[in-house]
Amino acid sequence: MGLDRPQAWLLGLPTAAVYGSLALFTTILHNVFLLYYVDTFVSVYKINKMAFWVGEAYRASPNNPPFPSRSGAGLSSRAVVLARVRALGWHGPLLALSFLAFWVPWAPAGLQFLLCLCLYDGFLTLVDLHHHALLADLALSAHDRTHLNFYCSLFSAAGSFSVFASYAFWNKEDFSSFRAFCVTLAVSSGLGFLGATRLLRRRVEAARRDPGCSGLAVDCGLCGEELLVGSEEADSITLGQYLRQLARHRNFLWFVSMDLVQVFHCHFNSNFFPLFLEHLLSDHISLSTGSILLGLSYVAPHLNNLYFLSLCRRWGVYAVVRGLFLLKLGLSLLMLLAGPDHLSLLCLFIASNRVFTEGTCKLLTLVVTDLVDEDLVLNHRKQAASALLFGMVALVTKPGQTFAPLLGTWLLCFYTGHDLFQQSLITPVGSAHPWPEPPAPAPAQAPMLRQGCFYLLVLVPITCALLQLFTWSQFTLHGRRLHMVKAQRQNLSQAQTLDVKMV
Repeated sequence: MGLDRPQAWLLGLPTAAVYGSLALFTTILHNVFLLYYVDTFVSVYKINKMAFWVGEAYRASPNNPPFPSRSGAGLSSRAVVLARVRALGWHGPLLALSFLAFWVPWAPAGLQFLLCLCLYDGFLTLVDLHHHALLADLALSAHDRTHLNFYCSLFSAAGSFSVFASYAFWNKEDFSSFRAFCVTLAVSSGLGFLGATRLLRRRVEAARRDPGCSGLAVDCGLCGEELLVGSEEADSITLGQYLRQLARHRNFLWFVSMDLVQVFHCHFNSNFFPLFLEHLLSDHISLSTGSILLGLSYVAPHLNNLYFLSLCRRWGVYAVVRGLFLLKLGLSLLMLLAGPDHLSLLCLFIASNRVFTEGTCKLLTLVVTDLVDEDLVLNHRKQAASALLFGMVALVTKPGQTFAPLLGTWLLCFYTGHDLFQQSLITPVGSAHPWPEPPAPAPAQAPMLRQGCFYLLVLVPITCALLQLFTWSQFTLHGRRLHMVKAQRQNLSQAQTLDVKMV
């Protein structure tokens, strides 16, 4: 009987906590990947510039569209949820395995970079796709979805501490300790995915066996009607028909236009954050301060998102996102007027720019779940196409990942005549980063380089904020329109439940 106690304790965990833990097992890998993968290939494996850009360009191209298999066609809603959970149980450990492939040289640098990047990005896309789709499948109301997102942010913040731990092991001269650290992360992540998906699968199966269960997890009030509906998806459509339906979905088109800019800005901040530290603050902050600032920039967005989610419950996601865009524009204009010599304000702006931008990205998942509801209502679907919609958003916005470093390096070269890839390679302030550190510029060139970095720092968020405020103003799925869509989806779910009971 003693062996059953830990199992009973695990089964007693809130479903929202189990769902959120999947974000932990992704985050402990992905933050380390973002921080070190480029510097590993540039500084350790000595990849050339052409091979680097070919790999990044291939990663952003639609060579492997992030669409799930259509195994959900003809299945009940509960079976679709089970299929997603099983997929996470497979793809999560494979993501951990592909993460390991970066840190051991097993092929020519250019070929290894291309293969590793495509494998990792493919499995990461599948994991994110099914994880986000479960958010739309497990909960219907805005309150329940923000509750699930709360746990995701909490566990993501915990996972971000892997960035701090990585500093103790990162050494380009002796890579063995860092490899051992990455193996530990990968094993922990893979086992975590297996355990969490097993618990989720048991929850869904338990809900099926209990006819009186009102949801997947009564303790957190998750919406249960979708799991209790046993209807079949009768109207199977082709991908071409689905794309034509999306082309008529006005709010979807405005959302992906805004989100493309958001993805660009998030990756721009990730790529150039260490560069801004180096050229704008390195003479005024210590190495340890730079390291702490860089590490906090990965943890703070998730902690800050906990507060944003409370605002979403009170004011709605649309109003909070619009407020964040206005805040980004206001802070950027203030920084532009203040100039690069106000160091305290500059340090605060560099950190807050990344924190608020990443925080906005976390909230947009909730908007996509609302788009899933609207898509179901507009096209009279018998089953929400949540994974397809998340896949389309990921596909359309994916080029923003590549545009960020390409446009950023071009703009820096345009302003200063400074080509980052033609410089020597040494470790930057705070941590490894994707850009080689330039040698000390001539006295006459140093102010120009610093000024160019400053303009890049403030003009990009100003431009992004203006574009996003315009596209977001055209988005109408909020307020009365959103309440109407939620009510119609609720009615559809209740009608399907009645049909099942009559059968």
